[in-house]
Amino acid sequence: MSEASYHDGHTGARFLWYAEGMRMLAGAVQMTSGGDLAANLDKARELVTEGAARGAKLIVLPENFAFLGEDERGKFQVAEPIPGDGPILTAMRELARTLAVDLVLGGMPEAQSPTHVHNSSVYVDAGGEIRGIYRKIHLFDVAIPDGATFTESASVRPGEQPIVIDAGHGKVGLTICYDLRFPELYRALTHQGARILTVPAAFTLHTGRDHWHALLRARAIENLAFVIAAAQFGRHNPKRVTYGHACIIDPWGHILAEVGDHEGVAVAELDFEYQERLRRELPALDHRRL
Repeated sequence: MSEASYHDGHTGARFLWYAEGMRMLAGAVQMTSGGDLAANLDKARELVTEGAARGAKLIVLPENFAFLGEDERGKFQVAEPIPGDGPILTAMRELARTLAVDLVLGGMPEAQSPTHVHNSSVYVDAGGEIRGIYRKIHLFDVAIPDGATFTESASVRPGEQPIVIDAGHGKVGLTICYDLRFPELYRALTHQGARILTVPAAFTLHTGRDHWHALLRARAIENLAFVIAAAQFGRHNPKRVTYGHACIIDPWGHILAEVGDHEGVAVAELDFEYQERLRRELPALDHRRL
């Protein structure tokens, strides 16, 4: 099999080209974030560095990677403008430049007003430049049977626009956590050309153990897309336990890599020629009537 190196001057990304087509390694990070911003950023650096050392050139961090506190109002203390030079963005842009990797900053509090923030996913390229910002559209206002109640809309203002990033290695559709239950968003991203769908999340243990894998595989299969799903895992505080199982799924719904019950990073190869072949052989995206 022939192989040659290619360097994209715009994104700084390095890929491997094979006779059959283009392939790239990607990573999905799993963290147990808490209320200590500095500690969370240190852990994010550690895990992104691990993923980069294993060859990943696109790495997704989970929702709330920089802050997951017991008091929801605590996010206002760490919220920062995007673009801006706050500690979260500054640290992650420098990390992307240092490691020459594209980063999806899963979900972070974007300063918006005295009473609300946006829950925003930021695409940072390998040169440290911000390529796009997605503000979470679907907010988690749910009372679940284990007694936990979440009212995200009390402190978060929803976004309005689906966002697709033309990242050089293919178009990437950005989503966050609860968005996963709304297939129309993913179809809109695919209609705009997305071949990779990112799902940084902090799924509850109660919902995650039954729905996480099923929903992720469904989004991959119905859109014939790669899904990179970063996750929060474990006990964050007395009020919050998350399911974890960060994973990468191929367009046929196969789980390529997955993190177990611990912090870590899943790394897998995205074979875009394989994806194109599947889309030719099963042209469901061309058969859509509604």
